[in-house]
Amino acid sequence: MTEFLTVDGGTIAYEVAGSGPLVVLAHGMGDSRASYRFVVPQLVSAGYRVAAVDLRGCGESSLGWPTYTRADIAGDLIALVRHLGGQAVLVGHSISGGAVTIAAAQAPELIEGIVELGPFTRKQSISLGDLRVKRYRTGMTRLLMAGILGSVTWWRRYLDVAFPGRKPADWADQLRRIETKLSEPGRMKAMQRMGQSAPVDAGVQLGNVRCPALIVEGSLDPDWADPRAEGEAIVAAMPPGLAELKVIEGAGHYPHTQFPDETRALLLPFLTAYARA
Repeated sequence: MTEFLTVDGGTIAYEVAGSGPLVVLAHGMGDSRASYRFVVPQLVSAGYRVAAVDLRGCGESSLGWPTYTRADIAGDLIALVRHLGGQAVLVGHSISGGAVTIAAAQAPELIEGIVELGPFTRKQSISLGDLRVKRYRTGMTRLLMAGILGSVTWWRRYLDVAFPGRKPADWADQLRRIETKLSEPGRMKAMQRMGQSAPVDAGVQLGNVRCPALIVEGSLDPDWADPRAEGEAIVAAMPPGLAELKVIEGAGHYPHTQFPDETRALLLPFLTAYARA
């Protein structure tokens, strides 16, 4: 059942399942909480209270927000954790990976740990060597075209390379759901504005994180020429000994949707160690 939380600027949609320590799941741009559809039942079965949230401008959350930065999303997540009675472990994908970094730095009393899936958490730069990697070159071209043109067609083309090889069993339904949602007035514009938001606000907070962190990269993620190196750089920017990196071989930018069992196998030991009722 969808619930709504009113925060400054609009309403955030979310749903809660299960009981136990609180885990909050936040998706990436152009998507919705449905991206965690395979992971939520597994976490609930393992004994967790799971809140899956639609980011501002996405899913069933409202439109018309003044800004769509990682810091804004972090504020929404902190508000939700407080509303649900915190404390919580936050799981953030892509843009939300940066958001959970900020949330952990700003509300250490609420956030017990963070998991970042294919996170955009640092300032990005492109080298000539990066462009020699076909997977990266193709992904960035399609991503940029989707953002510049506000094109659902180009976003679908990006998703095809973001899910290399193995596709979810309900792939056709996933594409229809995303296309239908992004075709609603204002939804693509919200995605474009998220894409225009640089991750510098998250990058400056990496050194201020005080809770444990798990960074998960897909080995074939087209958003980076070298996903492992990106994950290693995030770990290195956090206080020593705080974060660890795991790489899921064969996964693209959406490991939680493409490889849910492998993602769960990484999440559960982390949650067992750090999530408290």
